[in-house]
Amino acid sequence: MKSLGPPDPANGTQGRQKCSPTSKNGDSQGEVPEDDSCPSQQKSAESMSGDMDKPLISGQLFESNPNLTEIPSQAQTVGILGSGDFARSLATRLVGSGFGVVVGSRNPKRTAGWFPAAAQVTIQAEAVSTPEIIFVAMYREHYSTLCSLSDLLVGKILVDVSNSTEQEHLQQRESNAEHLASLFPTCTVVKAFNVISAWTLQAGPRDGNKQVLISGDQQEAKHKVSEIARAMGFSPVDMGSLASAREIEAVPLRLLPEWKIPTILALGLFICFYTYNFIRDVLHPYIQEHKNRFYKLPVSVVNTTLPCVAYVMLSLVYLPGVLATILQLHRGTKYRRFPDWLDHWLQHRKQIGLISFFCASLHAVYSFCLPLRRSHRYQIINDAVKQVLANKSNIWNEEEVWRLEIYVSLGILALGILSLLAITSLPSISNSLNWREFSFVQSTLGFLALVVTTFHTLTYGWTRAFEESRYKFYLPPTFTLTLLVPCVVILAKGLFLLPCLRRRLARIRRGWEKETTVKFVLPTDYPHTEKTSHV
Repeated sequence: MKSLGPPDPANGTQGRQKCSPTSKNGDSQGEVPEDDSCPSQQKSAESMSGDMDKPLISGQLFESNPNLTEIPSQAQTVGILGSGDFARSLATRLVGSGFGVVVGSRNPKRTAGWFPAAAQVTIQAEAVSTPEIIFVAMYREHYSTLCSLSDLLVGKILVDVSNSTEQEHLQQRESNAEHLASLFPTCTVVKAFNVISAWTLQAGPRDGNKQVLISGDQQEAKHKVSEIARAMGFSPVDMGSLASAREIEAVPLRLLPEWKIPTILALGLFICFYTYNFIRDVLHPYIQEHKNRFYKLPVSVVNTTLPCVAYVMLSLVYLPGVLATILQLHRGTKYRRFPDWLDHWLQHRKQIGLISFFCASLHAVYSFCLPLRRSHRYQIINDAVKQVLANKSNIWNEEEVWRLEIYVSLGILALGILSLLAITSLPSISNSLNWREFSFVQSTLGFLALVVTTFHTLTYGWTRAFEESRYKFYLPPTFTLTLLVPCVVILAKGLFLLPCLRRRLARIRRGWEKETTVKFVLPTDYPHTEKTSHV
């Protein structure tokens, strides 16, 4: 949540009333008392010193950038009401972008040192008298304290940058911007900059989201605010009328919405595989042979579960593409929409792939730590004692040595390819690649990672899937269960390479439809290789 400024002593939760201009005798409807009219609250505000009074912006920033101490003589002047963290960051960014800034504060003497030297810090009445555009960097409950400025705000453009908590957003029927517009009907209210954090304003758009969502009822006012956003290095996005402000204010409240389904899917797979491994490797031996192997739960069982989740999640990245291809071949056209569940699945492939990489990385770390366990050391000593008692001088097994060497090598190679996929999925990297490069990395190398991981799994299992169980009830190894979906994907991909299916699919994706009578002939040099992004 942005720190929009210190609260005013007036009660901002009173009943709504329009802040009309004052009459000739100076009385104003909804007028609030001055700061010195409430000594107890003023004393409380003065006592809030220390860390809360320290500015978010370092003073070194002002000294290192000459643009923050001098402004052009013809610069457009912008007003800011509020002196919180966001107001200070906004003032710094505006000054650095060549704007004149006038900040309105209840205590200008105390807050003047927090702002750039080029910014004028004064009382609120003076701050709103000259600028045409005024940023309201205050919380919703303090909007009514500005009613005394209604005369000076007539015809001004008020830019609401506030946000609400999740509970407040659910309880309130109208957005903060609409509430501000109802209090000041003689002003034009524009919603903007609420999705930009104070840190992004300081560090610049290269280190944060560049989009500024803007909504308002007057196109000219939105155009002026958009020009300010462009001058600051951001990309304005027109979201329509002020009625869409509620939707804009909900954007900062979302907590990784695109990761919800992939995360739930990964947790579900982890619980299922972990439970199965617990039953097979811990509970089953305890019941059948009375062997206590519960020490395996924290590390060994987790390390057996993580690669299963990573492997299945990686195959789920490519499975929706296979299903989409089958639908297109069956329908004979690409102009019919996919089912909603498949469409959502296709949109979440990037997140599914990144979670697969995360689980694979954890599996590598856990595997590296396996020899560090005390139980592993005891096991080595026990094996050495058994070898001495059995009078065996050499227990070298050539087949096992080669199996493990190949298994480890393929695992490292698969993790390296997944790392490359994860890096190129970053916006800063993917934006620097053209479509052919991005498609090669995400599609070709991504499918290669699935194939290498499959061989990695097969070399791990080797012939153990066919060994006779020592127990009464046979439970297949976990790796045999994970091979089902990846093998289906690889087999389907191989079938799509057959000339009859490959050529038909290429025609469909170039606009051919099965039920039309138009003759469609592919160029002889047309590449039939499928180029789609999967992660």
